[in-house]
Amino acid sequence: MNPGSAHTMVAGPAGLIECIVDTPLAAPRGLAVLCHPHPLHGGTMTNKVVHTLARAFVHLGYTSVRFNFRGVGASQGSWGEGLGEIDDALAVVAAQRTGGQALVLGGFSFGGYVASQVAARLAAGGERAERVVLVAPAVQTFAVAAVPADSLVIHGESDEVVPLAALLAWARPQALPVTVLPGAGHFFHGSVTVLKRIVIGAWAARATP
Repeated sequence: MNPGSAHTMVAGPAGLIECIVDTPLAAPRGLAVLCHPHPLHGGTMTNKVVHTLARAFVHLGYTSVRFNFRGVGASQGSWGEGLGEIDDALAVVAAQRTGGQALVLGGFSFGGYVASQVAARLAAGGERAERVVLVAPAVQTFAVAAVPADSLVIHGESDEVVPLAALLAWARPQALPVTVLPGAGHFFHGSVTVLKRIVIGAWAARATP
C-alpha cells in the first residue's frame, strides 16, 4: 500500500465489508470504486490488476476504494451468487461517496461484471457514473451489462479464461471500442505497467480538445 492507504470497514447487506482506501496528495477529483475477481477462485482486493487500477486512479487524482466481496478476507457473509456482490459494491459506493462526487466504476474479470451491473443500476435510477473501466470482464460466465459508449474496455489478446472472441461478441452490438494488449493473458502477467499506462492515457486523451 502507498502512504495514503488506509484499511476501513463499511456496512453492507451481508455484514461488514473490508476496504482499502487510497487517497491522492491533492484534493480528489472523484471516487473510483474497484471490484476484484471471482471470490470462489481466489479473487481479493489485493489482486495485482485491481491494485494496478487503484494506483492508476490515485495518479489521476481520484480517491480509490478496493474492497473484499462478502466472505472474502475480513468481509462478513458468504458467496452471493453474483447478485449479492452487486449489492456489496453499491453499499461501498454509498458509504464512500460524498455529495455529488464524480464516480468511476472499475473491475477485473468477475469484478468487471459487477462494475457493469452497478453502473446499470445507478443509471436506471437517474445517476450516471463518470466512466466505467472494465478489464477482461467475465462475459462468458456472467451477464455483463452494456456500458456507456465512453467506457474503457481492456482485454488481453491471449486471454485463456475469457477469449478475445467472446469479449468482441459482447462489445460488437454496442459498437464499443476495445483496447487489446498484444500477447497478454487473462492475468496480465508482465503487462500491468502497460495496463496502468493505458488507463492514465485514456484520461489524458479525454482532456485533449
